[in-house]
Amino acid sequence: MQLGQYPPADHVLAHISDTHFLGGRRPLYGSIDTDANLRLALESLEASGIRPDALLFTGDIADLGEPDAYGRVRALVEPAAARMGSEVLWVMGNHDDRAAFRVGLLGDEAAEGEPGEPPIDRVVDLGGLRVISIDTSVPGYHHGELEASQLGWLREQLDTPAPHGTLLALHHPPVPSPVAYMQVLELQRQDELAEIVRGSDIRAILGGHLHYSTHGLFAGIPVAVAAATCYTMDVSAPDASLVGRDGGQSITLVHVYADQVVHSVVPLGDFPVVASFGTDFTRRLEAASEHDKREYYAKQQ
Repeated sequence: MQLGQYPPADHVLAHISDTHFLGGRRPLYGSIDTDANLRLALESLEASGIRPDALLFTGDIADLGEPDAYGRVRALVEPAAARMGSEVLWVMGNHDDRAAFRVGLLGDEAAEGEPGEPPIDRVVDLGGLRVISIDTSVPGYHHGELEASQLGWLREQLDTPAPHGTLLALHHPPVPSPVAYMQVLELQRQDELAEIVRGSDIRAILGGHLHYSTHGLFAGIPVAVAAATCYTMDVSAPDASLVGRDGGQSITLVHVYADQVVHSVVPLGDFPVVASFGTDFTRRLEAASEHDKREYYAKQQ
């Protein structure tokens, strides 16, 4: 039912990031139940009735790149995605291991022991909306970089616009961070990426890595960062400190309209309901006569 002036979104994605699973179901930092947090996120999505085109994970799926960690994430995500009719899109992060990622998440058994560990860059079409995921990880380090070959590949992909435009997904977001220590771990040589994406059909850049939700602008393109499901970074912590907290975890819903992209943060938690208006209002509106409905819509103009 359309109540306002905007029609339903053409596409909906669930943007999830930084699950940081450890092998053996070990709690992260000895206390964070990463499995329970991701399960809560997926259960909340299913219960909402929203059926995303895709579940997009922007990196750091595993904390130490352990095969068992990838197996547990996949065992949670794929059945939920199947029930919702959603594709699953995985993006490499600096904590991930490329070979284990390929085997554990992409099912590429041939990648096991593959020399050189080439970057994992992919293109997926979601009914006319193109999602390009590009691997910004640097094996053995935590900052981000893009190889010349990756930049050339991205330029080639963008030479042909997609019917509904493109979303670029990467782990290291090209936006400044007010958290000083995170600046050491940012994406390097961003000017090279900016030269390629500026003026393209990319409608939004989706990232993770920071462990807090934030937004910015890069080469004229909106950037949206999803907070982590494992733990969040305290942006208000004193200078010269890096403080992670077991609270404020969230995912982001990405609604793609014909002329804009809207990012909505969904907190994770069993919070008390203090008011509920939607169900009764919707029921009364559906029961109203066509004349009453026209009057209602006319008053909204």
